[in-house]
Amino acid sequence: MTARPISETVASLMPRAKTELAELVAFRSVADPAQFPRSECEAAAGWVADALRAEDFQDVALLDTPDGTQSVYGYLPGPAGAPTVLLYAHYDVQPPLDESAWLSPPFELTERDGRWFGRGAADCKGGFIMHLLALRALRANGGVPVSVKVIAEGSEEQGTGGLEQYAEAHPELLAADTIVIGDTGNFRVGLPTVTATLRGMTMLRVRLDTLEGNLHSGQFGGAAPDALAAMIQLLASLRAADGTTTVDGLTTDAEWDGLQYPEGEFRKDAKVLEGVELIGTGTVADRIWARPAVTVIGIDCPPVVGATPSLQASARAQVSLRVPPGQDAAEATRLLTAHLESHAPWGARVSVEQVGQGQPFRADITSPAYTSMAEAMRLAYPGEEMQSSGMGGSIPLCNTLAALYPQAEILLIGLSEPEAQIHAVNESVSPGELERLSVAEALFLRNYAESKKG
Repeated sequence: MTARPISETVASLMPRAKTELAELVAFRSVADPAQFPRSECEAAAGWVADALRAEDFQDVALLDTPDGTQSVYGYLPGPAGAPTVLLYAHYDVQPPLDESAWLSPPFELTERDGRWFGRGAADCKGGFIMHLLALRALRANGGVPVSVKVIAEGSEEQGTGGLEQYAEAHPELLAADTIVIGDTGNFRVGLPTVTATLRGMTMLRVRLDTLEGNLHSGQFGGAAPDALAAMIQLLASLRAADGTTTVDGLTTDAEWDGLQYPEGEFRKDAKVLEGVELIGTGTVADRIWARPAVTVIGIDCPPVVGATPSLQASARAQVSLRVPPGQDAAEATRLLTAHLESHAPWGARVSVEQVGQGQPFRADITSPAYTSMAEAMRLAYPGEEMQSSGMGGSIPLCNTLAALYPQAEILLIGLSEPEAQIHAVNESVSPGELERLSVAEALFLRNYAESKKG
């Protein structure tokens, strides 16, 4: 089989893909009404639904999920007897963080240095465009040889579990023979990679109270317990001196036995400043793919500008814990909660609220669909062989789908390679990766259909 007709078609469609991605990126679809209006997510969902209808998808629907967000579903019937493939992406995005730190507006797709910059360009609005490109290329070259279901989630970044709950209540909706999750990424640009494992996650908010109200730091400082100081001490208890995560009772010494991540390459990808050490022990792959990692992702405290000489009566923080395969996210949540409750200094009053949780995931990369994907990637990336790696991020839906459809094969690919800087300022996507992975997905669907015949 040759990739040329598919490759040429995808190449011809790239200008249209850029225009569409720009339209989709323009929606400020952060699924948190405290930061952006719900109407932004609703408008993005409507755009996705219209795009599916334009490709002749049937049963296109906006699914109102239990967390108050919308996921978009559509079905494209294939030839009689053809297998069904579910294609997944999400249209919600991370907040832009400090918009002034972006070199171009976060919700305006901007080309620079051979990449397209914008929030969601790689994670994961670009993933939806990748699916569209693959299907369009197949339609232009003989037709789509499988039945296709598409689901575009509306709250993946929030970890609130709305789509998982909806799928559990409607198990027939997303049933498929194989599932392509378009929300991970290559190990590096130009190296075709499937993701073998995902860390799970738990998200907690912790609040400390020490005083009935704020106090003058000159009149009371040195004896009155400052809640912000207590919070700093509590959060510091979550890491050892070398940066290793230290949650009481949580195992932190697992090892990764697959593709390794050279330290120098990691430092470059992570943009670690010269002279600054990496944290933790073991190989880089051990630390980011096989072991838990705690991160303080937010603290409520007075900003420097306008700060007054006061002791704080209350302090609040949000803590994320990534949970590796082999560990249970619910148990990790229990351990982290117990740790926070028991390590607060000075008898500070502690309250802990869980705001998100997802289990880790391990794919069976020996399953037959991976053979079809390996051949597709070999053609889409001439001279390269498909690799498998871990990914430190979480996609909670994977475990739900694996439990609902135990016979389905689940493959994880996507556009979030290291240069994409997902979840950070100046997120971008490589248009070359978008093009090659769209070719790979189209060839995979063709290969997979052939493998299921007779």
